[in-house]
Amino acid sequence: MTQAPQPTGTPPHRSGAHGTGPGSSGNSSWAVGGVVFAGVLMLCSGVLAILQGIAAINKDVIYGTVGDYVYRINLTGWGWIHLIIGILLVIAGYGVLKNMEWARWLGIFLASISLIAQFLFLPYLPVWALIVIAIDVFIIWALAVYRPEDPEARLL
Repeated sequence: MTQAPQPTGTPPHRSGAHGTGPGSSGNSSWAVGGVVFAGVLMLCSGVLAILQGIAAINKDVIYGTVGDYVYRINLTGWGWIHLIIGILLVIAGYGVLKNMEWARWLGIFLASISLIAQFLFLPYLPVWALIVIAIDVFIIWALAVYRPEDPEARLL
């Protein structure tokens, strides 16, 4: 079996994992990998936010005392905020890994809310809050740039 020769000056088209084939939307394996990583980060971040919320509700001693802070809310209030955000992040992270469109948009929204909550939580756990803010920025970026070629396809 022989293949028909390519006309000169025309590069061969291959539809591969990098989205370079005809009709491709430009998704590459790094974009898909970024979304999978964002989904896993959402699951982990959600579980950690749940644990952080439970610790705050129980007034754990790991949280520093804050004096005059403009956005001061009692620790129990912060605990409930983190607990609710954490539960929703776990749900959205699972949905992102199942390639559900609603989960991508919910993930962008929740990562944005988490970013704001962590900024307001800076005086209590500054290093942790900055780490979570960086993770949230990555999640927002990875979910925003991903455009699935086949919405019915599974990421995992």
